[in-house]
Amino acid sequence: MVPHTTSGLHRLLPTWRHPAQVVVTAFALAILAGTGLLMLPVSSASGDVTGIVPALFTATSAVCVTGLIVVDTPLYWSTFGEVVILGLIQIGGLGIMTLASLLGMLISRRIGLKMQLNAQAETKTLGLGDVRKVVSGVVRVSLIFEVVTAVFLTVRFATGYGEDWGRAAYHGVFHAVSAFNNAGFALYTDSLMRYATDPWVCLPIALAVIAGGLGFPVWFELWRHRRRGRGRWSLHAKITLLATGALLAIGTFAVTVAEWGNPETLGPMGVPGKLLAGFFHGVMPRTAGFNSLDVAQMESGTLLINDILMFIGGGSAGTAGGIKVTTFALLGFVILAEIRGEPSVHVMGRKLTPSTQRQALTVALLSVGAVMSGTLILLTLTPFRIEQVLFETISAFGTVGLSTGITADIPPAGHLVLVALMFIGRLGPITLASALALKNRSRRYELPEERPIVG
Repeated sequence: MVPHTTSGLHRLLPTWRHPAQVVVTAFALAILAGTGLLMLPVSSASGDVTGIVPALFTATSAVCVTGLIVVDTPLYWSTFGEVVILGLIQIGGLGIMTLASLLGMLISRRIGLKMQLNAQAETKTLGLGDVRKVVSGVVRVSLIFEVVTAVFLTVRFATGYGEDWGRAAYHGVFHAVSAFNNAGFALYTDSLMRYATDPWVCLPIALAVIAGGLGFPVWFELWRHRRRGRGRWSLHAKITLLATGALLAIGTFAVTVAEWGNPETLGPMGVPGKLLAGFFHGVMPRTAGFNSLDVAQMESGTLLINDILMFIGGGSAGTAGGIKVTTFALLGFVILAEIRGEPSVHVMGRKLTPSTQRQALTVALLSVGAVMSGTLILLTLTPFRIEQVLFETISAFGTVGLSTGITADIPPAGHLVLVALMFIGRLGPITLASALALKNRSRRYELPEERPIVG
């Protein structure tokens, strides 16, 4: 019995040695299952079979919590189809948070970092009890935010807009799950434009988006400090919170100023409405995808601001996409150290290892390559302007879901390009970063040093 058990364990070990393969395979299977369900006649409002490309696109957008759509969600899909989409969003959101947190634990065990993901992280072990704690913690955090947001929205829909409590609860739950998981799917044709000046709808959704985008490790650390009231903050938590706050402030200010006088967006609103809508659209590019203003009517400068925010994304091991705020911030610290002529990079009393710097640079540059490749392909397939195509490409790669309105008019080949970008954008940064961290090779010799001309 012992030899048999040992050989069985050996057969299972390769799966854990290559966690990126597990993540990619799991998400691919979820997308395929969702595609099959959405192709069923019962999933469409008309009762017809949905084509494979629209079904695949919608399933990928839901599992990768993006929010881009090729068919109008409330008009095309039946209630069963909407529930399938909701389930795929929840699976995608919980899955990415859970797997990202577990990969973070695995990485910390290999490279000796104290991620503090649970009370036993200092032992640098990954036992079955640790896995249970992380998974249950992710589920609890997700459900708490989703339930609280759903309650606020349900009460508002029922008391403020006269919807019956059953429909209000359904809409409240759907938008709460979509918001916390940064999915951006809405049950209204105009997304949330009808609620642009309603703080009782926009603020709960915006706060749920921010909460989901911070990432589970940050929430775990906040909870730990609340209980203990002491201890050192990790560098990850410090960078995530500071960078998130700074980008939210910059995004809100930039969008509000740029669109203040635009007669097609903020122009007709009063000052409170402008400030609310400006804040809402400063939050959404952090990869949620809801819109309370017509994105197609925004100024070119505003679209560029959104491009930058969408590409950066939110916090690591959360429901947000993009290259992540930590990656962006670390590259900023590297540049600052180089400008100052410092031999090493120091951040908030800590020294960044060269491997961390290389990982951040690799993730960022490969992401740029993916966005540029997708943009070039779509430019050859569509007649749209480059600012529209670039916006669409970054929105797909960053799993945002905002669009200038061209998604449905892109040909099927272009839809498949966007499907690939959503899948790569959702899984690429985390699996790549994990693979780089786990791939620790030692060199037995060094070649002669030489410095080429830079710049």
